[in-house]
Amino acid sequence: MIELKTYTDTDLTTLMAQGDHDAFTEIYKRYWKRLFHIASLRLNDPEEAEEVVQNIFVTLWDRREKLEITTSLNAYLAMSVKYRIIKVLDKHYNQQKYVESITKSILDDSTQQWLEFLDLKEILEKTVAELPEKCQLVFRMSRDRHMSQKEIARELDITEKTVEAHIGKAIKTLRKKLGRFLSLLL
Repeated sequence: MIELKTYTDTDLTTLMAQGDHDAFTEIYKRYWKRLFHIASLRLNDPEEAEEVVQNIFVTLWDRREKLEITTSLNAYLAMSVKYRIIKVLDKHYNQQKYVESITKSILDDSTQQWLEFLDLKEILEKTVAELPEKCQLVFRMSRDRHMSQKEIARELDITEKTVEAHIGKAIKTLRKKLGRFLSLLL
């Protein structure tokens, strides 16, 4: 094996273009740490920095035969890492904006739904409060305390038919006031 440490970057690039794996390995050894350091500083994520640098070297090897470096290899690799970092940061920025927009949309929808629910609940409470006293009591026992008609009749000492009539009257009144929302609540 030839000692490639003494070769210039230009010599190594020429050998690499001819398919010399050892020349590529020497370039890798010379520049990997430096490129990784730059990428790590900018990305604040060692794994992502490593991936960026690895991709640069994979591309360098894949394009070795067509590669035209008009500056020094050092400058070429520095520009490569710079552009890859910009690409990664742009990807992160776009992902963050997407997540923010989705989150905002979800929060906006859920907040709106919550406000509508609170408004509806308030209207329901007012409407129930406007019912006649006995009708209101029977309705609350049925819906709030989850008592059966039989239990309500026994507790209030009235017939089940009377309980049924009070609940029917309450629901009819609520239907008029709440319309389409009533089916969600009852």
